[in-house]
Amino acid sequence: MSDTYLKTVDSDWYRQRLSGALIFVVAAFLVLLARLYYLQIVRGEDYRRQSQNNWVRLQSIPPPRGLIFDRNGTLLVDNRPSFSVSIVREDAKDARAVALRLADFLKEDEQSFLSKLDKAGGWPSFKPIVLKRDLSRNAVAVVESHKLDLPGIVISIEPMRHYIHGELASHLIGYLSEISEEQLKSGRYPDHKSGDFIGKFGVEKSYESFFHGRPGRRKVQVNAIGQIIRVLETMEAEPGKNVFLTLDAGLQRKTEALLAGKVGAAVALDPSNGHVLAMASRPAFDPNAFVEGMTFDAWNTLVSNAFHPMSNKAIQGQYPPGSTFKIVTAMAALEEGLVTRETRFYCPGYYRYGNRTYRCWSRHGHGSVDLVRAMAESCDVYFFQLGEKLGIDRLARYATACGLGQKTGVALANEALGLVPTSSWKFKKTGVPWQAGETLSVAIGQGFNLVTPLQMCCLIAAVGNGGILYRPVVVSRIEDGDGSLVKEIPAVARHVLPATKATLECIKQGLIDAVNQRRGTGWIVHLNDIKIAGKTGTAQVVSMEPDRNQEKNKERPLRLRDHAWFVAFAPAVSPKIAVTVLIEHGGHGASAAGPIAREMIRAFLKG
Repeated sequence: MSDTYLKTVDSDWYRQRLSGALIFVVAAFLVLLARLYYLQIVRGEDYRRQSQNNWVRLQSIPPPRGLIFDRNGTLLVDNRPSFSVSIVREDAKDARAVALRLADFLKEDEQSFLSKLDKAGGWPSFKPIVLKRDLSRNAVAVVESHKLDLPGIVISIEPMRHYIHGELASHLIGYLSEISEEQLKSGRYPDHKSGDFIGKFGVEKSYESFFHGRPGRRKVQVNAIGQIIRVLETMEAEPGKNVFLTLDAGLQRKTEALLAGKVGAAVALDPSNGHVLAMASRPAFDPNAFVEGMTFDAWNTLVSNAFHPMSNKAIQGQYPPGSTFKIVTAMAALEEGLVTRETRFYCPGYYRYGNRTYRCWSRHGHGSVDLVRAMAESCDVYFFQLGEKLGIDRLARYATACGLGQKTGVALANEALGLVPTSSWKFKKTGVPWQAGETLSVAIGQGFNLVTPLQMCCLIAAVGNGGILYRPVVVSRIEDGDGSLVKEIPAVARHVLPATKATLECIKQGLIDAVNQRRGTGWIVHLNDIKIAGKTGTAQVVSMEPDRNQEKNKERPLRLRDHAWFVAFAPAVSPKIAVTVLIEHGGHGASAAGPIAREMIRAFLKG
């Protein structure tokens, strides 16, 4: 073959090969172009969102709340780890559908989850919304096993408040509840966020700024469905401060056991500084229920209870003081020089004033009695005459100087004032002038008089310590986690009783005889090894002829039965404890309230 022919054949072969390669390259380019079109045009928005979601986020680390101890270092309230499940709407695509799916997996109420989503409708979409707290380990395992079906669902571990002894001192310690929008907007909680729990009652509320601590921060990288890929940086949370109560846990437990099945309150103070050694109100509640989540029915049952378990009767209950008020009447009469310790009046069992007969609790009367014996035997006729000599406004002035009709200053919210009636108060309130006979009722603690158990405990403590009316203290000190002192709460003397040493000694002797003389109204309370000074009180709920025996009182409907009081301090010389017990509709103070006070004193002094 000629060279020309061979060159022609080679040229055609190369041309065919080149054309085939060119066609392959063009086809590959078209495939690549189609793929790019699919990725960027057809699925571009979806993949853009996914790439944007694979980013760095900041997570808040809740601070452990400060612990609560009693005066002896016994732990009363701590924190336990708990699991919470939240949803991040930005990662969930269809948040409502995911929430419904989660509710189905956990066998929870769907509407509850949806309502929480609706409530957080205005929040940023990247902000976690807590759907359920305190999940069981089994529930956590269920969520983890379905995590691919639950985009945007996050499990977190956070500290949860734990009240170790349940109802013990619940009214003093208080409880936590979720912070409201109004509270967040108030500016009073700068380190809090939606979903946080804050103190709503008791010490938990009063010392919230110390308990809360400072939140930490964690920088994490998450993937397209919100799962954490890695932790980039962590700033640990600062725990809250530890609070030491003045409370004696042993005495508190004993007091609550003594009040079991009753409605009322009991308070014990250290007369030397006003420290609250015990404060019990019955019926009570379990603060754990508020943290763990209370159903509407459970809450409705609690607040509709006729005996008001949510009320701290020690500081919020207002009752006529009954004969415990005779301490004030005696003090006023002695200081005003209207009587002396030796002044005697005759008690035939009644006292006629105007056209009305006022009866003594003793049918046959007490005969001729001086002030000490009148106090010991609680002779109404003697104190009717003191009231008549004093007049209502002078008596009211002494009652106010004894701390009645005003807040004690205890660091607990919603403390009641009580009421010290005056002639001007009644006219302003009713438009009717004060009647002189009404003073006789006030002089023995009936009528318009209203006091709280804590007010009466402060008064009896002041009588025992020589006249200093201290502000009640429920927290003695606050410490850091390492034990360093942050704050110490000092004793504060509010007033000095309007009484000389001689007046107080006269009143004290009447209180000692009331318990340690067989004819005293508090004889049932006496102890052979501890000298107790005390005063009984029986306060009428409605005006009626006084009963001659306790059985008659028991025959009345419960709501019409008398309230029972007992106030005391012990030992009678250099007292270490002052006690007030109030039993609603309990009847006679000696039999219903006295034994409780006696056992509180014995438990504290004898251990």
